Amino acid sequence: MTIEVKVPTLPESVSDGTLVNWKKKSGEPVKRGENLVDLETDKVVLDIPAPADGVLGQILRQEGETVTTGDVIAILEESVAAQSATPAPVTVDVPVPASAAPVAMADLEGLSPAVRRLAAEHNLDVGKIPGTGRGGRVTKADVLVFIDAQKHGGRPAPAPVAAPVAAPVAVSAPVPAPTAPALPADARGRLEQRVPMTRLRARIAERLLLAKNTTAMLTTFNEINMKPVMDLRNRYKDEFEKKHGVRLGFMGFFVKAVIESLRRYPAVNASIDGNDIVYHGYYDIGIAVSSPRGLVVPILRDADQMSLADIEKTIGEFAQKAKDGTLTVEDMTGGTFTITNGGVFGSLMSTPILNPPQSGILGMHVTKDRPVAENGQVVIRPMMYVAHSYDHRIIDGREAVTFLVTVKECIEDPARLVLQV
Repeated sequence: MTIEVKVPTLPESVSDGTLVNWKKKSGEPVKRGENLVDLETDKVVLDIPAPADGVLGQILRQEGETVTTGDVIAILEESVAAQSATPAPVTVDVPVPASAAPVAMADLEGLSPAVRRLAAEHNLDVGKIPGTGRGGRVTKADVLVFIDAQKHGGRPAPAPVAAPVAAPVAVSAPVPAPTAPALPADARGRLEQRVPMTRLRARIAERLLLAKNTTAMLTTFNEINMKPVMDLRNRYKDEFEKKHGVRLGFMGFFVKAVIESLRRYPAVNASIDGNDIVYHGYYDIGIAVSSPRGLVVPILRDADQMSLADIEKTIGEFAQKAKDGTLTVEDMTGGTFTITNGGVFGSLMSTPILNPPQSGILGMHVTKDRPVAENGQVVIRPMMYVAHSYDHRIIDGREAVTFLVTVKECIEDPARLVLQV
C-alpha cells in the first residue's frame, strides 16, 4: 500500500517553504515519525515526518523547490508491501530466468528513478545485480557496471563486479573535491562563488530594509558602570545556581531593567499600525540569539511576570534551540521590545536596527575596564556602552534618553529593581 507524503499545515504567518535537505533517499527504510526532509521557511526550519513505517519510494519534489500546505512531495511504501517485494528477487526468483521480468518490476519500486530508468531501458533483472548501496540496495553505479560487463560478453559474477564497482564509488565522492571546488572565474582568472540566499537570510534582509525605509530611526548612547551588578552576581551566583539549576548571568538584570523603564515610558513599548499608535499593556521581550542560520529573535512572553531564574532558564533554552535549529514559529512571533548583545562577540559600540513593528531596541556591548571620574578621583571601573535605537515618529528624544538613563540607573543600583524606584 502506498501513502502520499504531504507538506503539513504551515503556521498562520508562513505561506510556503523550500525543501532544503532530504534525510532519506528513494528505496531507504523509514520509521513512523522519522524526519524525511527539512522544510525551510522565512522564520524556522520545520521537519516533515514519515506518516508510517515503510520504504521511501518516489521523491516527487526535489531540494530547492518551493512547496506549500498539502503538496505531495513523496510516495511511501508501507512496510508490509515493501517486505513482500524486496526479498523475493534475491532469495527465490534470481535463479529462475522465467520469473525475471515480474521480479524486476516488483523490485524497481524501492529503487531510485535513475536505476528504474536504466533497468527499464536495458530490460534488466535488478535481482541479478549485486548492490553496493546501504543495505545491499542497487545503485546507479551498480547498474552501469552490470551493463558494461554485458557489452563485453562477460557475466557479472561477484569477483569481476567488485573491482569496477569500487571505481565509480570513489569517483562520485572524491576526497579532494571540497577543497578545490569548480568555481567560475572573472576576466582576470580570479575565482568567485555564487550561492542562493537562504529564506531566513532573505527574510532578515527584507526586515532590515523595511526598518531602514519605513521608520525614523535614531540612536542614543550611554555607558553603565557594571561593578555593582557584577559584585551582586559574584556574591550570589553559586547559591543561585544551586537553588535554581541555572547560572546567573547579566541578561536577566537587563531584562528586568528594561521592563521597569518600559513601565515608565509606555511609548517605547508601543508600535504604529497605520495611523494608530498601539500601546501594549504587556511586556513581550525579544532576545536576539545567534544561530548557524542567522540572527533570530525568540520572545520572552509576559516577561514582567517571570522571575530572574525563569528568565535565565528560558534564554538558555532559546540559545540551545537556536543552535539545534528547533525554534518554532510561535517562539519568534510577536514581541514589543528587543534586546541584543553584541558584546558576546566583542563589539564595543554599535547602532542596533529596529525589529519592525517594534519601536525600540536596546544594544548591549562588551564590558571593558576604563578610567572614570568618581568623587573627583580617577578610578578604573568595568564599563559597558549601551545603545537605544528608537522610532522618532512616536518616541521623542527626551523619552528615548530618559528610558536609557533609567536602564543605566537600575543596573548601577540593582536595589531599584526590587524597590521599583
